[in-house]
Amino acid sequence: LITDPPDGKIPALTAEAKTRIAAEQAFRKEHAYEDPEMINLGERCVNFGLPRLLAGYNSYSQIVQAPGYVTIMAEMAHDARVIPVGSRAHLDKSVRSWNGDSIARWEGDTLVVDTTNFSKKSDFRGSHENLHLIERYTRVAHDILNYEFTVDDPTTWTKPWTAMIPLKLKDELIYEYACHEANEAMQGMLKGHRFQEKEAAAKKSNQQ
Repeated sequence: LITDPPDGKIPALTAEAKTRIAAEQAFRKEHAYEDPEMINLGERCVNFGLPRLLAGYNSYSQIVQAPGYVTIMAEMAHDARVIPVGSRAHLDKSVRSWNGDSIARWEGDTLVVDTTNFSKKSDFRGSHENLHLIERYTRVAHDILNYEFTVDDPTTWTKPWTAMIPLKLKDELIYEYACHEANEAMQGMLKGHRFQEKEAAAKKSNQQ
């Protein structure tokens, strides 16, 4: 999918990112299932992040245009991004969200969506609040829309990189995406961890 750099490889992580990501992974491993907040956003059906790279599993998108706005709805979790098109500036940096603050403009026949203001809880391949995402939607045929995105985060990668995915028009409906039923799996994972904690405490008590 990588179109830039020309070698088709994602640029190296910065030294800072390697240290940060290793620490995050170690923390998650040590504190896994201590509470619901330690379970990642996707497993909790809260948010699946940007850019969307899903293929073959609830990967449809529906794009609707209206005066001054474009809405891009992802089938996964029914996430709808309502994006102003025109001259609006980004929100103040103090305003953060999982999917950031998106504004759009037209460059010829290409819709360019510029997104900043991601939350510290956002996570795209180790990039969090410093992610700058540029998405480009270009119709290259009646039934093909090229989706190209560039990600830039100097605290994560040594240089920006770009990928492109051709999206094919489908005459099909998007149905409700039911991510979970009463979070039963999460309850099981949390109960399982409580059991492990009791076992560990009992073992420690017997050794003393």
